[in-house]
Amino acid sequence: MLATGGAPPDGPGWAVEMKWDGVRIIAVCESGGCALYSRNGNDVSAAYPEVVAALKALPGNASVILDGEIIAQDRDGAPSFGLLQRRMHVARPGEQLVAEVPVQFFVFDLLTVDGLDVTGETYLERRGRLAELHPAAPVSVPPYWTGVDAEKLLQVAREHRIEGIVSKRTDSVYLPGRRSPAWIKTPLRQNTEVVVAGWTPGAGAFGATFGSLVMGAHDNTGRLVFIGNVGTGFTHAARRVLRRALDEITVSASPFEHTPPEAAAGGWHWVDPILVADVEYREFSGERLRMPSWKGLRTDKPPALVEVPPVR
Repeated sequence: MLATGGAPPDGPGWAVEMKWDGVRIIAVCESGGCALYSRNGNDVSAAYPEVVAALKALPGNASVILDGEIIAQDRDGAPSFGLLQRRMHVARPGEQLVAEVPVQFFVFDLLTVDGLDVTGETYLERRGRLAELHPAAPVSVPPYWTGVDAEKLLQVAREHRIEGIVSKRTDSVYLPGRRSPAWIKTPLRQNTEVVVAGWTPGAGAFGATFGSLVMGAHDNTGRLVFIGNVGTGFTHAARRVLRRALDEITVSASPFEHTPPEAAAGGWHWVDPILVADVEYREFSGERLRMPSWKGLRTDKPPALVEVPPVR
């Protein structure tokens, strides 16, 4: 189930959770085994062995399907997507990497328990069931609040460098695969996923890699459309790794139906639009992201599901 973007709702009947900056995961545990699945259905169990071990140890060998977010925390305890990148792209991490970049699995919803489908129960009923699981670290059930001013919780999120908040109707059922107005996400900074469609030549220190990456997303007709270039937020090491990846998926023609007119003059290079990334930005006018900054590649979402962000 996915949230819609918007301001925190007013009035009673809402619960508020923190919005965690990580990787969405569905965990399926049964018969003493456990598997972790990303948003695009890939089995990523081997990437997070400490999470799998903790879920296998649930009291009573609970048979459950859980929804949550895997995050990595920086030294101050704030979620760090940049730090999580070190784990996201390693299929089978060694003991040293697991120790250097520990992850947490924050579980915020429950779909089944002991073979019973509870998606038709209310949010508060499902949360009550979650509270009875008593998982051990690094798995935990983060809190939620009712009857509290969402704007105050948004300020708390800001002070602790958390991505934002998610407001959920207390009577809402769980709708698998649906984006519902019963869940409303309110980020403190704009964040969106983009499809990497190409790159522009770099100069000076960036001559061997690229100047910027060309970003695309799908409009409401399903077409891949240009939404700008991102040239900041990369480390030198990330630039080198990305350039090698881009060279392997080079194509001769633009993947856009309507190619930006400056592409020809700028000597832009095109790639097969199969890479998905996270970027931060100031605002979106409907044409291009303003002041975008690179956050990192994602492996948990297929390009076809990357949509143009809402105009704010």
